[in-house]
Amino acid sequence: MRVLIFALSLFLIAGCQQNKEEAKPPETIPVKILAVKLTKLSEALEYVGNIKAKDEAIVYPKVSGKIIEKVKVDGSAVAKNEAIAYIDRDEVGLKFEKAPVESPLAGIVGRVFVDIGSHVEPQTPVALVVNMDEVNINLDIPEKFLPRVSLGQNAKITVDAYPEEEFSGKVTKISPVVDLNTRSSPIEITIGNTKHLLKSGMFAKVQLVIEEHENVPVILKEAMMGKEPDLYVYVIENKKAVLRKISLGIRQGPYYEVKQGLKQGDAVVIMGQQRLYEGAAVIAEE
Repeated sequence: MRVLIFALSLFLIAGCQQNKEEAKPPETIPVKILAVKLTKLSEALEYVGNIKAKDEAIVYPKVSGKIIEKVKVDGSAVAKNEAIAYIDRDEVGLKFEKAPVESPLAGIVGRVFVDIGSHVEPQTPVALVVNMDEVNINLDIPEKFLPRVSLGQNAKITVDAYPEEEFSGKVTKISPVVDLNTRSSPIEITIGNTKHLLKSGMFAKVQLVIEEHENVPVILKEAMMGKEPDLYVYVIENKKAVLRKISLGIRQGPYYEVKQGLKQGDAVVIMGQQRLYEGAAVIAEE
């Protein structure tokens, strides 16, 4: 009899505990969300290259002799046919007359290679003159990307000297020949440089914009689950998780265009979605 009463007591206690567990409210899962915004997105090919003045020339003397005067120094402005230096010609029997070393173009004296007293010949480089109003970057584009590159195409350029500034350029030349060894074709990008911020020899990062979309919804890669074409995100509606299938467009850095499945203002989970399920109660943090 005692054994029967003891067993009955255990059964009643277990039943009460089970009822308490069934009555326990569902777990609220903490997540981090980010509202979908509309923005401009660009897809680009990324390259690196060196900046070079569009027009530059090595200046050579027309006669032999000794440098007796330097009119221009590094950084001096110079006009076309203006003298950079003068030479004392060492031809016997000639009346002394200074021979000018003239610039073949207007621009800036980038370097003067000689000093007063230096002996020069017609093959001796005297100076480098550059016109920095426009600069070029030459790139080699792999043949598989050539169909996506065209004359007049926009390019975005950044340099370490001005990390917060972005310069704009355009594709001005595309070679019709593909190199057999590298399977690439050279192109030229021209950038306006009226303030002369960009210097010849600077290292540049180039983005060739191949597609631009205005006012499109974007999300971060961290929000996505699965693999294309089966991609999903969790959206929070009325403090509950709702699974949405999405399709993507172009990409710029960590941001992806959403072509279908989301709209502006949707609260997308970007952290904590691994614990979620359809209809899960959440506490969201932006």
